[in-house]
Amino acid sequence: MTNAAKAVLEGGPDDLPERIVSLTTPGTDVKIPFRGGYEHFKATARHQETTEGELPVYEWWERTEIPG
Repeated sequence: MTNAAKAVLEGGPDDLPERIVSLTTPGTDVKIPFRGGYEHFKATARHQETTEGELPVYEWWERTEIPG
């Protein structure tokens, strides 16, 4: 069974505090605030079995800085 309310994050910074995150809108990009910027993750067609069930996998694809 797939749990579409959460996702597994792959890639990005090794010290990202959480790898299982809640999704606001499943299938759309996920933007995580981290160290003065945002880490961006895109949905993949893959799923991964976790302690919270089978979750969609999102892969890191870029970082943007917060202006200021």
